[in-house]
Amino acid sequence: MAKDQVTIFSFRRLCYAIFLLSSFSFISSIYWCHGYGSCYSLYRKLELKQSQPIDLLTFPSPWNLLSFPTNPPPKLLKIALFVKKWPQRSHAGGLERHALTLHLELAKRGHELHIFTTSPPNSSFPSYPFNNLYFHLSKPTAGGYLDQATVWNQFQTQNSTGRPFDVAHTESVGLLHTRARNLTKLAVTWHGIAYETIHSDIIQELLRSPEEKQAHALSERIFKVVEEVKFFPRYAHHVATSDHAGDILKRIYMIPEERVHIILNGVDETIFRPDIPRANTFKQRIGIPESKTLVLGMAGRLVKDKGHPLMFEALKQLLVENNKFKERVLVLVAGDGPWGARYRDLGTNLLVLGPLEQAQLAAFYNAIDIFVNPTLRAQGLDHTLLEAILSGKPVMATRVASITGSVIVGAEMGYTFSPTIASLKKTLENVFDDGRKVLEQKGQAARQRGLQLFSATKMAAAYERLFLCISDGDDNVENYCHYRAPLY
Repeated sequence: MAKDQVTIFSFRRLCYAIFLLSSFSFISSIYWCHGYGSCYSLYRKLELKQSQPIDLLTFPSPWNLLSFPTNPPPKLLKIALFVKKWPQRSHAGGLERHALTLHLELAKRGHELHIFTTSPPNSSFPSYPFNNLYFHLSKPTAGGYLDQATVWNQFQTQNSTGRPFDVAHTESVGLLHTRARNLTKLAVTWHGIAYETIHSDIIQELLRSPEEKQAHALSERIFKVVEEVKFFPRYAHHVATSDHAGDILKRIYMIPEERVHIILNGVDETIFRPDIPRANTFKQRIGIPESKTLVLGMAGRLVKDKGHPLMFEALKQLLVENNKFKERVLVLVAGDGPWGARYRDLGTNLLVLGPLEQAQLAAFYNAIDIFVNPTLRAQGLDHTLLEAILSGKPVMATRVASITGSVIVGAEMGYTFSPTIASLKKTLENVFDDGRKVLEQKGQAARQRGLQLFSATKMAAAYERLFLCISDGDDNVENYCHYRAPLY
């Protein structure tokens, strides 16, 4: 009996904790509901006069919106990067792709880059045509992480060689807070934080079948949030990759606003762009029938938390219930994972291409009419959405805060749906009914906005300015922490 009372008491404590966190989310949702329409119209309308500089460290919106010089700055930096793993060909997650895209752009601009990362287990390390890019490899721990003692020693050696580092950058916890707390000129980029993931845990629990064992992720996640709130302040500066994450870092994690900066992810606009000849070649190569008047595309890891069980069931039902949909729609699937084989079982309406290299992926986006991302992960900012947008395609994605707050901010950009089979089916039918002409218009609007926010050039310029600001000494006349040029 006593044991039952303890269990009930613990359950009530858990429910109370969830209620408190949900209250924060409710307040947040009010903020976003009232903020996004006016917020993004503000982005378009706001103009800053040259006589009214702003303090970048307290700028509340994405730095991607600002217009920084296209030429390299007078001051070139010595930058240290800590990243768990460096990308190997097409097998790379969002964090690794972000590290690659950003730091190659910074190297192109003349900065001296030192990458502290793990050595690959079974493949040679890639080489790049830069003499200002240096890799410092170390054996990973048993869990695949950076060995902190080793990389810290490597960092200190390079810091005392030539000139010291101007700034350090860590992708997530590449450099743990136990070491990072010693560095005042450091920025950490968060590609997902525990508070965001609570939404994902709720979705997963709601979608759990009766046969599946109930997970305890939700209760465990709350304690993870508490731990993050405790150690996050040990990092000097924080970069949020979405508007929503930036708000959480300030309100929930209680990090001072001058230490939280929003810089949205960017992708290479010279690779991901509209290219009709490439689209036609790709269509011919994979054999898209003329009878298919609508081509949907999905790309990435074909796993459960990316929403593929949900998408599988929605497509399965639509192909049975809607004959016109079955006759006219083709779904291209790029990527690897267990759900690839299951998609093949749906028949000729699904064409599973496997993992694609970057050039092939660019052709893939050009060959589709709309890109669909059914992710159940409510964190970070998925690169595939941005790649599709810069390729001139509208996007359709799960209605989570990072996506609706920073990417699909209106119907002119694409479509959003709740993570239920009914909502997903209805949205797919709406896309089908709208047809190619409407999708082309949405794609043009998406690309226009994407060039302002999601290009690698815009992202790198924003990070460069942040790093210059962080490294800026009191005797520096440039004053990189102040901004005078007008917004877009």
